Amino acid sequence: MDKHYKKEGKYSYFEAGEGTPIVILHGLMGGLSNFDGVAQYFPTKGYKVVIPDLPIYTQSILKTNVKSFAKYVKDFITYKGFDKVILLGNSLGGHIALYHTKLYPEKVAGLVITGSSGLYESAMGDSYPRRGDYEYIRKKAEDVFYDPKIATPELIDEVYATANDRIKLIKTLTIAKSAIRHNMAKDLPKMDVETCIIWGKNDSVTPPNVAEEFDKLLPNSTLYWIDKCGHAAMMEHPDEFNEILEKWLTEKKL
Repeated sequence: MDKHYKKEGKYSYFEAGEGTPIVILHGLMGGLSNFDGVAQYFPTKGYKVVIPDLPIYTQSILKTNVKSFAKYVKDFITYKGFDKVILLGNSLGGHIALYHTKLYPEKVAGLVITGSSGLYESAMGDSYPRRGDYEYIRKKAEDVFYDPKIATPELIDEVYATANDRIKLIKTLTIAKSAIRHNMAKDLPKMDVETCIIWGKNDSVTPPNVAEEFDKLLPNSTLYWIDKCGHAAMMEHPDEFNEILEKWLTEKKL
């Protein structure tokens, strides 16, 4: 990923390929590498894949909320000079993608959400790790996936470091509260953008009924399931995820 990573002004981002831009929004605990599978595959299929580093822990506390992050994404899209983009978000990134689509529908050609928050928020508040307890954090990190081995020691160390950083912890709790405040249930029926919902059948963070609710409320959505899969489908089953997404993009002519 390193050779495609750029820093320009206030933006740091990964960019590869040419064509229709797919802008990817990572979640609270997710780095850019969570999307390695997507980032390697779609630039070979006529798409430009762009993954901005979201300022989840670097904005002032007053700007640490879903709406401000959505505005940051809009500014980034404008900065890049993109007319319309396909937005893809996982977990909190999905929520930011949905909120961005509500505020700036003219910028969004298509929307892809996986394990997204926005309807069901207890996941973010109660599962957040207790400080100092490595074993508890290891278990929580493993629970995100159907196959606990996906939670590598590096990933667990990263979550542990975040949980033990007082400022990051405060900001995480602020985001959790903001996610509850920015519930999308009333907005979704008015959002007619083509939406692809890809969900792990074994997601324990945002359970399958959340995906069904998204599918019911969004006027132009298609729901796809991935079996033996938890909260981060693009990490656990990258090939199947890419196959589903490519098929949907082709069908919708995006």
